[in-house]
Amino acid sequence: MSGAERSEYYCVMNARLQDRRILVTHADRYMGPAIATLFQDEGAEVLQDVDPLTEPGACDDLITRVGELDVLVANLAHPPRATSVTRIADDEWHALFDHLVHPLMKLVRAVAPAMIQRGSGKIVAITSAAPMRGIPDASAYCAARGAQNAFVRAAGLELAPHNVQFNAVGQNYVRNPTYYPEDLLDTPRFAKHLARNVPSQRVAEGWESAELALFLASDKSDFLVGQVVPFAGGWVT
Repeated sequence: MSGAERSEYYCVMNARLQDRRILVTHADRYMGPAIATLFQDEGAEVLQDVDPLTEPGACDDLITRVGELDVLVANLAHPPRATSVTRIADDEWHALFDHLVHPLMKLVRAVAPAMIQRGSGKIVAITSAAPMRGIPDASAYCAARGAQNAFVRAAGLELAPHNVQFNAVGQNYVRNPTYYPEDLLDTPRFAKHLARNVPSQRVAEGWESAELALFLASDKSDFLVGQVVPFAGGWVT
């Protein structure tokens, strides 16, 4: 879909998040830019935070500072290093959990009480499909992302009776500079990799993943509870 076609599409489908107050974390990386752009186009007030959220109290301070939210998009990123399981360094393991797992729990813990009291709210985590299939030499990353996904499933069940829906986009092979530099995507070697591993035979555009996040952030997803939706072109199917 070209830029002009997307603009025309948004004119027809605009205001799907009209007047919603939304926080996007790690807004400068991973899916943050694509989600913030789409959500703004759909009428939301998008608050963007770029703090790594690893310092003690950072998540609580952020939620207190931004005030009441209709939607939290917990977009958390920390690129892995290719490391054999026998060579995982303690600091590498801890860094992945400090950037991905602990902030997710703390953000949800901080934002959920107000949503529960109000009787409505959406929490969307942008996680990964990696632990759904496993990636050799990325076991630490898969463990951290898998912990995120398990937390979504369990916490989603707790929040559902309060009309608060907590779900996640479990993605892979989506165009974003945090994990897929442009100079990598355009190489013949990567094209061969896609042909072998991804049934869709391509990398998804950022706006495609953002559209799934928008669905999970909207009233259209009220019956989805604790789901980690695979978005990987068939890689995990």
